[in-house]
Amino acid sequence: MLINCFLYHEGRVAAQPPLDGLAAALQAHEGFLWVALRDPGDDELSLLQQQLRLPTLAVEDTRHGHQRPKLEEYGELLFAVMHLLDHGPDGTEVGEVHVFVAPRFVVSVRHRSPRHFLGVRERCEREPHLLRLGPGFVLYALMDAVVDGYFPLIDAVEAELETLEDRMFEPQTDRQSLVHRLYALKQRLAPLRHAVSPLMEVAGKLHGGRVPQTCGPVQDYFRDVHDHLARILANAEAARETVASATQVNLTLVTLDESAVTKRLAAWAAIIAAPTAMAGIWGMNFERMPELKWLWGYPAALGAMALVCGLLYHRFKRAGWL
Repeated sequence: MLINCFLYHEGRVAAQPPLDGLAAALQAHEGFLWVALRDPGDDELSLLQQQLRLPTLAVEDTRHGHQRPKLEEYGELLFAVMHLLDHGPDGTEVGEVHVFVAPRFVVSVRHRSPRHFLGVRERCEREPHLLRLGPGFVLYALMDAVVDGYFPLIDAVEAELETLEDRMFEPQTDRQSLVHRLYALKQRLAPLRHAVSPLMEVAGKLHGGRVPQTCGPVQDYFRDVHDHLARILANAEAARETVASATQVNLTLVTLDESAVTKRLAAWAAIIAAPTAMAGIWGMNFERMPELKWLWGYPAALGAMALVCGLLYHRFKRAGWL
């Protein structure tokens, strides 16, 4: 579906051609086209390819989707793929934006994502002195918007991780639920790492060294994007290591809890076993036991049992088993 299509000259809107009139608009006007589509059909992509002479292989990638972040060069035309990450009810939802960049046009195609780039267009139009730099600046603005969308995700993961770490040492904590939530955090980090790591390579190709001519005037802006990606990736790796450490600590605490329960059960078993053994030896079914005719045999037996149990309880208490 076509979202909007404008032709810009000197950083300002000069025309709004239809999708089937893009070639004519480029011949009739100076400047460059900015076309935005969302989940386009085959007919729209075929018409776009015919009007702007897009590479067949890049169009096929856009038609099928499910591409990893990358940057491909077809002569003067650049084809960039970026992942759009959104937090959904079932976890992190992964969409894509495919961008065709040439000296006289830029086309963005969004797949499987509710996010829009109207704010990016408005921002660029408010800065015509930058928009006149051409399609390279539009690519930067789109990439910058995509990268800015990663920060809330990593911030949310770090905030939840801090909460789980605080709960880890609270008494009566459900350890099993805690491990499940930690593993869910690890799963949320995986799409972020898969989106950021290859996109760093893309940003690295657009500043310093051999930079494509279309992006030459704005390569310093791509350096800023690269720095943001490096920070996100570092935070993601740190969060991933923290999740692994927290999981290990939680499992260690589970083992300690089980050990404490085992000690407590063993201590009570020993305390109960002492009078049971004494009663078994004396039989407890004789008159004036324990030595058959002793007058104080019965109270002496009870006292001995109580004394042994008391000594065992005191000993286990001092040892920390009870």
